[in-house]
Amino acid sequence: MASPRTITIVALSVALGLFFVFMGTIKLTPRLSRDAYNEMKRAYKSYVRALPMLKKMGVSSILLRKSIGALEVACGIVMTLVPGRPKDVANFLLLLLVLAVLFFHQLVGDPLKRYAHALVFGILLTCRLLIARQPEEQPPEKRILSVNGEDQPLIHDAAPEKGKMKVS
Repeated sequence: MASPRTITIVALSVALGLFFVFMGTIKLTPRLSRDAYNEMKRAYKSYVRALPMLKKMGVSSILLRKSIGALEVACGIVMTLVPGRPKDVANFLLLLLVLAVLFFHQLVGDPLKRYAHALVFGILLTCRLLIARQPEEQPPEKRILSVNGEDQPLIHDAAPEKGKMKVS
């Protein structure tokens, strides 16, 4: 049976992955929701206006929105479908992306209700990464002491029942 840690990591990975695939798709195409797509276009124009150095570097609002959307979709697919270490890399990239988006929201002075979802999903990404990076708990190994050619369990491993004393 899978451990609670494994179940938690898988559940968080799938939920977060699907969320970021959905949000990235909204940034890339109006097929899912025209209103949300138009809102994303407007928001990214304000982000580029608030950071003039992006304009100087040749980054337009369209390029920024599509880059972030494509990265969200790619990392979301990895989080959902790919096993092993790539999930942690995708998790870390999405966490950096969420921090950048939170910075953009603060920069343009958006109210909390506009970026609360990014804050919540950033916390979830952090939790998933911390749980995934914890070492797996190993059951304690039986320790054996060899005395006169006979293997015997160590005293503390072979604890007698409460109130009874073991006499050899």
